[in-house]
Amino acid sequence: MSLPLAFVSVILIWSTTPLAIKWSALGVGFSFAVFSRMAIGTLLCVVLLAALRIRVPLHRKARLAYLASGLSLFGAMSLTYWSAQYVSSGLISVLFGLSPLITSLGAVLWLEEEALSVNKILGMVLGLAGLGLVFRGGLALGPGALAGILALVAAVATQSLGLVWIKRIGDDSHPLAMTLGTLAVGLPLFFIAWWWADGSFPAALPQRALIATVYLGVFGSVLGFMLYFYMIKHMEAGHVALITLITPVMALLLGHGLNNEVVLPQVWAGTALILLGLGLHRWGFSAISRQQPADG
Repeated sequence: MSLPLAFVSVILIWSTTPLAIKWSALGVGFSFAVFSRMAIGTLLCVVLLAALRIRVPLHRKARLAYLASGLSLFGAMSLTYWSAQYVSSGLISVLFGLSPLITSLGAVLWLEEEALSVNKILGMVLGLAGLGLVFRGGLALGPGALAGILALVAAVATQSLGLVWIKRIGDDSHPLAMTLGTLAVGLPLFFIAWWWADGSFPAALPQRALIATVYLGVFGSVLGFMLYFYMIKHMEAGHVALITLITPVMALLLGHGLNNEVVLPQVWAGTALILLGLGLHRWGFSAISRQQPADG
């Protein structure tokens, strides 16, 4: 599989995932929705591994990678599904756009990558300024939205630092085996969370929620994770996280067009600052200025 194809595929999946998360919880609750998604993904992984005769490594490094990825998955997805009750799908993607900044900082501290340059630091400052505008928009939407934004920031940090942890372990397992190992660790935790929060099956499963859950289980939890781990193996941690440079705008437009979500001016302004910060963090002033004529 080529890296460009994997890169584009993950962008498409991640752009549609926030809206699917909101739809999957309609009438069933967030804890059941995320547990169902992971259960579908786990079953599909088992079938694919058996059909393709791919072995799941169980050596120490592989077990550590499964543990790191599974705990990161549980923390990030639980917080994300909970926050989806209070914030728009587009805003979920916008805040996950901060992950390259957190990943880069974690890579410097934990992976001993090169020190932060002036461009990277300025990019982080712009990202924080954009986050401040998003918080301002959250205040305008009420206390529930603010709590959702705080939970999302925690989810972003959990996923970003989990990526750094996986890179530090340096396991070379097959991406599909890594996906199953991740889900094997996360699924019991999602079950416990659902049992503790509710523990009952919904009386009826709305069609939109069913379709969204199946989509997330197949594409979000298996294909998306498999491609994600494939890129982790072959790309630098900071480069993998740059996928979120594109997905926020696509997710905002999808949420507005398909779910009638209101996008406040502060959120658009904050999104612009976050994306500008990401561009500066990755390419610097000179590359951005060189790209402007072509973009115009």
